[in-house]
Amino acid sequence: MYKKAFLFIVAAIVIFFLASLLSQQRSLARPFSGINPTLAKPLRALADKELQSALSQQVAKNARWQALINQKKMAVGLVDMRDPSRIKFAHINGNRMMYAASLPKIAILLAAMDAMEKGELEETEEVLHDLRIMISKSDNYASTRMIDRLGYKKIESVLTDPRYKLYDRNYGGGLWVGKRYAKQGARNPDPMLGLSHAATAAQVCRFYYLMAMKELVSPQRSEQMMKIMEGPELHHKFVNTLDRIAPEARLFRKSGSWRTYHSDSVMVWGPERRYILVALIEDPEGESICRQLVFSVEEALKKVTPFR
Repeated sequence: MYKKAFLFIVAAIVIFFLASLLSQQRSLARPFSGINPTLAKPLRALADKELQSALSQQVAKNARWQALINQKKMAVGLVDMRDPSRIKFAHINGNRMMYAASLPKIAILLAAMDAMEKGELEETEEVLHDLRIMISKSDNYASTRMIDRLGYKKIESVLTDPRYKLYDRNYGGGLWVGKRYAKQGARNPDPMLGLSHAATAAQVCRFYYLMAMKELVSPQRSEQMMKIMEGPELHHKFVNTLDRIAPEARLFRKSGSWRTYHSDSVMVWGPERRYILVALIEDPEGESICRQLVFSVEEALKKVTPFR
């Protein structure tokens, strides 16, 4: 009898272990691993009225947020990727370019990948280390070293490249890096508003979308960028909330803060949740707003398609 009970317990433990391992493997599946990137549609063509309505209604429930939106001091972008065959895009003030502090460091990452792919920048351990801490820790020294290696003109040429158009005058501008993350150094401000570190919510959504679809530089470089962006070491804003409500999700993320300017961006990939979220906020309480915004966005997603 005791032997049977012991065997039953052992079997239960093995089954639990195998189930946990299977669950982990599923959660570690590469984003869009089964999707043909050549079939990807432009993100702007995926604007969805239902998602737009749900997002606008949820945000409007907070009077303070709505006031910031009306003042053009808050922008939100959202991409629902739960169904790869029907990706949905919505945004509020998405083409409004704002100062974004450290968030545009993703543009430095892209320019570096492009330069390494073309043989313009040597792919050394030092460079790869700087790219990693530039993203995961938002290290300003590493960011400045990368800017100096690349040069403003290289970064600008990649952002305005017809392949990406991540800075596009026809859509309010977008991602821009025109100043070292240091007190000294020349500036190369964006030609529309004269900002040094800028972004629009829509263009940051496009960055993540193109990366997920393996369309930034090359499929291999896109995957390399995702590896660098995964596992943020700063657990504030979006990540503070996601750590609590989706601890098993994979997070690809870059944020930024300076004085009253707060920005965050994340691609959430895990059980039930598969979405891109971007927020740009000019308000002293921006960090807290980002934490709360995750709940509102998830409610909007549930109205469109309930989580399984």
